[in-house]
Amino acid sequence: MADLTQLGVAAIRDGVAKGDFTAVEVAEAFNANVAAAAALNAFIVTTPDAALAAARATDARRAAGQPLGTMGGVPIGMKDLFATRGVQTTAASHILEGFTPEYESTVSQKLWDAGAGMLGKLNLDQFAMGSSNETSYFGNVISPWRRSDGGNAPLAPGGSSGGSSAAVAARLCPAATGTDTGGSIRQPAAFTGISGIKPTYGRCSRWGIVAFASSLDQAGPMARDVRDCAIMLEAMAGFDPKDATSLDMPVPEWEAGLSGDMKGKKVGIPREYRVDGLDPDVAASWDQGIAWLKDAGAEVVDISLPHTKYALPAYYIIAPAEASSNLARYDGVRYGLRDLPDGAGLQDMYAATRAAGFGPEVKRRILIGTYVLSAGFYDAYYTQAQKVRTLIAHDFKNAFTQVDVILTPTAPTAAFGLGDMVSDPLAMYLNDVFAVPASLAGLPAMSVPAGLNREGLPLGLQVIGREFDEQGVLNAGLAIEARAQFSAKPERWW
Repeated sequence: MADLTQLGVAAIRDGVAKGDFTAVEVAEAFNANVAAAAALNAFIVTTPDAALAAARATDARRAAGQPLGTMGGVPIGMKDLFATRGVQTTAASHILEGFTPEYESTVSQKLWDAGAGMLGKLNLDQFAMGSSNETSYFGNVISPWRRSDGGNAPLAPGGSSGGSSAAVAARLCPAATGTDTGGSIRQPAAFTGISGIKPTYGRCSRWGIVAFASSLDQAGPMARDVRDCAIMLEAMAGFDPKDATSLDMPVPEWEAGLSGDMKGKKVGIPREYRVDGLDPDVAASWDQGIAWLKDAGAEVVDISLPHTKYALPAYYIIAPAEASSNLARYDGVRYGLRDLPDGAGLQDMYAATRAAGFGPEVKRRILIGTYVLSAGFYDAYYTQAQKVRTLIAHDFKNAFTQVDVILTPTAPTAAFGLGDMVSDPLAMYLNDVFAVPASLAGLPAMSVPAGLNREGLPLGLQVIGREFDEQGVLNAGLAIEARAQFSAKPERWW
């Protein structure tokens, strides 16, 4: 039998349904890959028994002639930001180490209901704060990719969903959940040569997801290709009365609507994204993407998003402000870590618990957020940032009166080395420069692999769509995918 771990979501789902192989055989194959890849540190917790139990249930349904579900027989990785009943959920932070929820997040429950099984909980940047997966309390994830020049320097898998991107790229799972606050699905997907989509804000319920910045956080799928992302997003999305920001609208049949024909479509190319010093390989990849979409029948239109240059500073005011509020709940009183020095009072316990439980990057963002929300600076910083956010949303709205989708690079560089940017937080933040604007506007955006740079590392192209038009984003991504013919995968070293 062919190596089942080389198959994606659609191939596994269809193969199990036809009886080409069993769901148990699939789960066993991926469990073996997970167990053999400890060197990547992609998983915080592995759940081989859960994957096998779900697989047995799928095989039993098939034997009984019952529907298998849209994800029937597909084992996935679950980012450790999603609450999973009976399985530790930490957000990669010491302050939640040992926390075992008595409830299931809405997104994960929808996936289990669709027939998926869980291989384990994936590593991430602590509380989803980071772009390289180096802020995790449980150690950094290592990308399965290496530079083609023979250098063995370990590379970042992107962040915050670095465990998800590394696991999918290394064939530890056919797909994984991610969350995207300012690019945390798209940037790691670009770094590791896979696809990932952040849907319109509100498409997927945030209930049961550990919060970072509530007005920005959005769950989405990460998989090997566009079709697999469409299948998984259908299973994840839908209205949830437990989430006040959830969209009360039907979930489209994105897989059935897939088409790479771009005839009659207009693609916008924002001039503001041609930043000074743009990596020449990234610029060439972008130009190639433009040519591919022209070949698919699209008309290319130059557009302007004039407030783009303010997106990153606005984001790094709004997101930390919301984080400082959300993370105030971790105080050592109700759940999670409690550090209670001898003779300490309540305030001492708060301080000791938070000092021990939060990592440096989380503390930095809490301090920034608390500062910009303080009485003397709220109007000068937070209010101004929210005004800029509105202007950015208006820029996109105006652009979408002229075009159907927008094409940009996903990230300004290919994957960088672990440790290269730890000492310079601003350089790290700049890695999100192309991803943040769509997040601030709440728009659907997707990264698809476009090729390799001169060092043999993956580069991604980003497609941004108008509100609720995930189909348009997926279709443009499919057109790029069909022409890129990206088949590169990391050579096994772990």
